[in-house]
Amino acid sequence: MEGKATSETRFFALSWMPTPETLLTTVRDHWAIENALHWQLDVSFREDAARNRKDNGPGNIAVLRRRALDVVRRDPSKMSLSMKLKRAGWDDKFLRQLINNISVT
Repeated sequence: MEGKATSETRFFALSWMPTPETLLTTVRDHWAIENALHWQLDVSFREDAARNRKDNGPGNIAVLRRRALDVVRRDPSKMSLSMKLKRAGWDDKFLRQLINNISVT
């Protein structure tokens, strides 16, 4: 592929008509968020190494992982995300503190 130009066609269903530059920025921003989330899930939960592949298991555990990230991110302490997850696994008091910070909306 070296030295050869390629092109792809993608279709988007939108409720608005953006300029090509705006559409490109929007799509890139979306994928930046998706890639950052996937990276965090893989680093924190080793999601890529998960072996659950049967029935609803993968979807269910994916929801739980994302919710756990949401809960830990709400904690105002200055610890890294991975340290907060480890501490929640080691320290029941800290885990209860995280859970108590969940607001029902």
